[in-house]
Amino acid sequence: MNANSAVAPKVPYRQKLSWALWDWGTSAFSVIITTFIFARYIVSDYFLDPAIVALGDKDPVYIAASAGLTAQFGWALAVGGIVVAIIAPIVGQRTDQGGRRKRWLGINTLIVVLTTLAMFSVEAKPSFFTYGIVLVTIATVFYEMANVNYNAMLMQISNSSNIGRISGFGWGMGYVGGIIVLLIALIGFILGEPPYWFGLTAENGMNIRVLAVFAALWSAVFSIPIMLAIPENTAVDPDAGKGIIDSYRKVFRKINELRKHSRETFYFLLSSAVFRDGLAGVFTFGGILAGKVFGLGDTEVILFAIAGNLVAGIGVFAAGFLDDRFSSKTVITWSLAGLVITGSALFLLHEGGPTVFWVGGLLLTLFVGPAQASGRSLIGRLAPVGTEGELYGLYATTGRAISFLTPMFFALFVGWGGADYWGILGIVLVLGAGLLLMLPLRPKFVR
Repeated sequence: MNANSAVAPKVPYRQKLSWALWDWGTSAFSVIITTFIFARYIVSDYFLDPAIVALGDKDPVYIAASAGLTAQFGWALAVGGIVVAIIAPIVGQRTDQGGRRKRWLGINTLIVVLTTLAMFSVEAKPSFFTYGIVLVTIATVFYEMANVNYNAMLMQISNSSNIGRISGFGWGMGYVGGIIVLLIALIGFILGEPPYWFGLTAENGMNIRVLAVFAALWSAVFSIPIMLAIPENTAVDPDAGKGIIDSYRKVFRKINELRKHSRETFYFLLSSAVFRDGLAGVFTFGGILAGKVFGLGDTEVILFAIAGNLVAGIGVFAAGFLDDRFSSKTVITWSLAGLVITGSALFLLHEGGPTVFWVGGLLLTLFVGPAQASGRSLIGRLAPVGTEGELYGLYATTGRAISFLTPMFFALFVGWGGADYWGILGIVLVLGAGLLLMLPLRPKFVR
């Protein structure tokens, strides 16, 4: 035990719970908008020329047009990733040292909520496709910015002896929140024949569009506790908010210092960028692959998502204890190995239909959460006191700076193989590369 953990004050449980409730709330954005519902909606037949849809899903013209929607959606998110890569490091540095971490968490979350609300106006017509993916991209950028502030708060409510458990608790709450959100979405707006709740129908995508409103309100309500319960961080440099150019100088100076004096931290940032992009690919393309490759309908995709969140929640809660008992690196490497093996099996057994996806997909969800949570807690263990947000900003930057990697390999493999299922191999390749880069690392903790 080091000095930091020895003198760490006891943090009230309400602060830990309030912190985790932000993940619970914004899980609605993750599961409804970016993964299982709105993402599938925006690349669906609604946004294709009706004449092309009439050709049937076996026609080469239809297949190419449908794949084109997916590719454009992926590239839009890649553009958003570049924006995050540019601004994330100074967000962490300026809010950390200037004592404005909570303020900017609130501002960024509010923009996510408002942009998600605007998605209600994305009608089920081809002319709304570009508008829709622009809104998703904007919301995703500010969601990533909010996560920089949110992740840095982890060090305000934990110490070296419990950071793994609290990080896992946050992820787990997110998964449980996702289950509740998906159940409401399924029962109220997807299952069975219309009319749905409030007399809504599926005409012009209304039942999906109203879920964007629900996601926005859910995120807003459960983001309130963290703003009330956790105090603002203390400013260590009151002038930190002055001068964008100076902020970037500090960021590049920090990267150079890590390269020279904390090489394991520097190389973890690089290796985690690869495997986290692969993890993001599992979510980004999972719902799309479920329908296009394994034949799951809208209702079954939601049922799978509920089961997947349950399994992921179990996995991440368990991993939190394993993280503190063994190490963050151990949890990450074993999780990545499980993902590579399971993903490869899904590729080889792609003709197995829904049953194969249910088994393989649930195994994937079991491994994804632990890798995410332990990556976050490892950065916390490596961060010197007072620089958490800056390092989490760099963590977000490296994680998004190559956000084109998985979409690029996904698209390349689909093109080379001539079928959607080849994209699975592209995701597996990125995850495997991340695993290989993690294996030789020997992180040296400061907490």
